[in-house]
Amino acid sequence: MTTAVVVGSGPNGLAAAAVLARAGVDVTVLEAADEIGGGTRTYEAIVPGLRHDHCSATHPMAVGSPVLTDLGLDRYGLRWRLPEIDCVHPLDDGTAGVLRRSVSDTAAGLGPDERRWSALFSSPAQNYDALSEDILGPLLRVPKHPLLLGRFGLPTVAPATVLARYFRTEQARALWLGVAAHAFRPLDRPLSSAIGLGILTAGHRHGWAVAEGGSRAISDALAALVADFGGKIETGVRVESVSQLPRADVVVWDVGPNTLASVLGDRLPPRIRRSYERFRYGPGAFKVDFAVQGGIPWRSPEARVAGTVHLGGSAEEVAEGERLVHNGRMPERPFVLLGQQYLADPSRSVGDVHPVWAYAHVPHGYTGDATEAITAQIERFAPGFRERVIGSVSTSSAEFAAGNPNFVGGNILTGAKDVRQLVFGPRVTLQPYDVGVPGHFVCSAAAPPGPGAHGMCGGKAAERALRYLWRG
Repeated sequence: MTTAVVVGSGPNGLAAAAVLARAGVDVTVLEAADEIGGGTRTYEAIVPGLRHDHCSATHPMAVGSPVLTDLGLDRYGLRWRLPEIDCVHPLDDGTAGVLRRSVSDTAAGLGPDERRWSALFSSPAQNYDALSEDILGPLLRVPKHPLLLGRFGLPTVAPATVLARYFRTEQARALWLGVAAHAFRPLDRPLSSAIGLGILTAGHRHGWAVAEGGSRAISDALAALVADFGGKIETGVRVESVSQLPRADVVVWDVGPNTLASVLGDRLPPRIRRSYERFRYGPGAFKVDFAVQGGIPWRSPEARVAGTVHLGGSAEEVAEGERLVHNGRMPERPFVLLGQQYLADPSRSVGDVHPVWAYAHVPHGYTGDATEAITAQIERFAPGFRERVIGSVSTSSAEFAAGNPNFVGGNILTGAKDVRQLVFGPRVTLQPYDVGVPGHFVCSAAAPPGPGAHGMCGGKAAERALRYLWRG
């Protein structure tokens, strides 16, 4: 029987294993940690029964993922839940940019920018299911839908700050730049609009969903599918040498390029090894989980029912904060992404105590404590927040890196998403999942289409591995 080993059990490693197992391959997954999931883990950090997501939390790119949809994970218990409002970006004057699932409803709330928001997002959102076949994979290939891709792709080339000038209102500009900031990049750089446009388009089609019970439900569903097709998952197995691997026809690596270069060593062609060793990592994340009595007293009424809240102030302040972080300096008021997943999924709360998930963008390898800076940003837009906090747990950039080797320097995206790495992945090639060693493939978020719990990197790498097997 054809055999495969998958190293790493993040959503991409598990997606690769699921695709291979369903195709009849005998799959073994090896995970260094004591539990599966990578960035899609959920734990009780403060109060028993109060469920917090470890890293990945809200999933606009996953709910409509072609790979996850095709795998039929609902049969394995995965349920998506949607908040009343997807995302809110509050401003100091009490107003806010409000992102709703409907393009027309979002546009209507942006006043003078109604037509502009609609013009930018209506067509791509309507055609997202077809468009996703082209944008959720390697960019350098013959597209299946060239006209749709061209319509979507033109504005992605622009710096996010340039595209912000398209809008007239501060609410629309701040809302846009807050989503664009998910890329962890200076927002005045070319292609810094790409990830934001992808998230917004996917969200307008499928919503900013959360997994019922926590993001771990995504991992559990994938693992159940793998087991259903006879695959095995072993935890507590750290692979540091190829000699540790069982004999297999293909190996799929859910690891960062730096780890791959270290493990494969001289087996890699010299040019590819140099590319992996030079792979760049971006800014880090510093996270705080809060247990909050009665929820957050937001000044903005829309924020009280929003699954995600972006805390960065004006568009100019968001752009300046991302510039400072990229240059290795910690802003006094960092950009903070806050999740209120319990609004869509009440099962995560314990009575009137609710889990709140928040992280700040910080410099790569940041060694300070951003707990107070994050708390102050929430208090800025929700006076009285501190009095409602009954407990908190912080995760530093160093702890992110120690807990997941893919998160070098606390960079939870598994690599800087600059132009070269966003377009090509770990190295300049038309085959980004190939590592230059026969039968070996990379499927981590360093490969296209990049970070998220969508499993597309794993699915695409598995498809490449299957073609290799079929040729043999």
